[in-house]
Amino acid sequence: MSTKEKVREKNREKEAIGFNNEIIVYNDDVNTFDHVIDTLMRVCSHTAEQAEQCSLIVHYNGKCTVKTGPIDKLKPQCTQLLEAGLSAEIV
Repeated sequence: MSTKEKVREKNREKEAIGFNNEIIVYNDDVNTFDHVIDTLMRVCSHTAEQAEQCSLIVHYNGKCTVKTGPIDKLKPQCTQLLEAGLSAEIV
C-alpha cells in the first residue's frame, strides 16, 4: 500500500467517525404535527419551514433525517427528542 493510499484511508476513517452520523425521527400515531414541529425547532434549531417539511417527510415516508454531524453533538439532541416523546435514533 502506498503512502497516498494510507493517507486516504486514514481520512476516510476520520470522516466515518466524525460527521457521518444522523438523527432519524420515525413516524408514530401519538405525536401531533405541531408537537413534532415545535420540538424540531427547539431541539434541532430548525426554522419553522424546515421543521414542517421534516414532519411531512416523517408522516409520508415513515422516517426523516433531521440532523447530521459529530456524534458528541447529536447525542444530547437525540436524548431531548426522545424525552419529548418522539421516536428517534442516531445512525
